[in-house]
Amino acid sequence: PESFEKCHFEERERREILRMAVCSRFLPSVEMTKMAVIQSSHPKPPSKGYFYQGNIPMAQTGNCRNKNENDEKAVWGMAALRPFAFIGRTVLDWVDHLGAAAIFLGMALQHVFRRKQFAKTVRQIYYIGARSITIIMLVSLFTGMVLGLQAYHALSKFGAQGAVGSLVALSLIMELGPVLTAIMITARAGSAIAAEIGIERISEQIDALQTMRINPMRYIVSPRISASIISFPLLTAVFDLIGILGGYISAVLLLGLNSGVYWHSTKAYVVLEDVTNGFVKSIVFAVIVATVCCYQGYFAHMRRDSHGAQAVGLATTSAVVTSCVLILISSYFVPSLLI
Repeated sequence: PESFEKCHFEERERREILRMAVCSRFLPSVEMTKMAVIQSSHPKPPSKGYFYQGNIPMAQTGNCRNKNENDEKAVWGMAALRPFAFIGRTVLDWVDHLGAAAIFLGMALQHVFRRKQFAKTVRQIYYIGARSITIIMLVSLFTGMVLGLQAYHALSKFGAQGAVGSLVALSLIMELGPVLTAIMITARAGSAIAAEIGIERISEQIDALQTMRINPMRYIVSPRISASIISFPLLTAVFDLIGILGGYISAVLLLGLNSGVYWHSTKAYVVLEDVTNGFVKSIVFAVIVATVCCYQGYFAHMRRDSHGAQAVGLATTSAVVTSCVLILISSYFVPSLLI
């Protein structure tokens, strides 16, 4: 049709003018007057500023010089704004995913106290909590031993070896215990949760649950979130106790610090408020880890960068990395609100 041919001609005309604007930086103006613009069979002049030589419309350089300069400025202006556009697009994507994750968490929490949730929650507590206790005890033991060793040598320079017990205990209870526990559970159980839900999504098992009128949020997501909220504080308490025992082994049994001094400083400087703050942090970490891992697996089929089995792998990686980053970020903001 004539209208389509005219629009096609105008688009070619615009591209050629832009090409001329770029080439004008390297070619002399005499050569620009000899440059052919567009080969067209359109019987009418496409726009003002052109004349015909046979069937070939030629550009009048005197009339389009200003247009070339404006197009060149527009090109360079767009190139200068690309970094800001990338930053803005990244921030908007983060805000979009944050809002979607918050809605996802709210929908999952609605089904926590429904009937027939107890058995599934206990099963997830065993998977997330009981099967993670070995790695938690191992990491906490050597963390406490390292803290006891470093604290003893650092405080001996000031003659304050008696404060080793309080330093080890407060470091573990207020900071290292909740953070390292959350990271270890994320690495062991969080990655498995994201991969399991992602496989259920791409294999259409979640769609089958919806077909059978079974709510996937109640059947899959809610038990894992409630089990995480229960398991994280318990594992944090185990981490703190084993870590303090590791500090005792390092400072007392290996370095010769008095046993009574170690336990007295631990008892004198650790108060209930410190323990409460550590448990609050562990609950916040539990909500973050469970929500991020379930969210990434549940929407693995909607990823833009991949599909299929590769999407499950990328969703698992993204779940672990995002959870660890959010754990460290919230590790600062939660105590700043509690202290």
